[in-house]
Amino acid sequence: MGVKLIAGLGNPGAEYRATRHNVGFEVVDLLARRHGLGWGVESDALTARWRRPEGQVLFVKPTTFMNLSGEAVGALMRYYRIELADVLVVCDDVNLDLGRLRGRTSGTEGGHNGLKSIAQHLGSIDYARLRVGVGRGDVRRDLADHVLAWFEPEEQPGMEDAITRAADAVETFVSEGMARVMNTFNRET
Repeated sequence: MGVKLIAGLGNPGAEYRATRHNVGFEVVDLLARRHGLGWGVESDALTARWRRPEGQVLFVKPTTFMNLSGEAVGALMRYYRIELADVLVVCDDVNLDLGRLRGRTSGTEGGHNGLKSIAQHLGSIDYARLRVGVGRGDVRRDLADHVLAWFEPEEQPGMEDAITRAADAVETFVSEGMARVMNTFNRET
């Protein structure tokens, strides 16, 4: 019974709360609320522990900025001796339509600086990731401005649903594995 690590990516600070780039934080926050967990501080991250009969799940929100997320994730993996197969990273994706989910067992960062940092600190791209579509928006708008912006009012209901489905996908990963996540949640539109 090993430890599973679920890292939600985002930027720390009130000014980034509820922005497109912080969807990963919102997913693990929802999971912590679902299971009545509190957050503590550990190795440049906020952590919450979900103790299950099958083993412990460590929810992680790095307290570094997005492009340094791998520092905290890598340190916690080494400390708890967590296998790469027991890691799931949840993040936003501008290349997916708003609200769409896509799980993968491996892959490149696709331009996402948080995933790039994690790959650097883990020394591998072979870790599971769950991307939550936040849409690209107006292509004339700077991408950094887009991901650091809040959702428009008309986007809120769809994103709330996507965050709920992403939390369901994380619970599926914990209990049934990534293949089940991909078969169930990648098909949804």
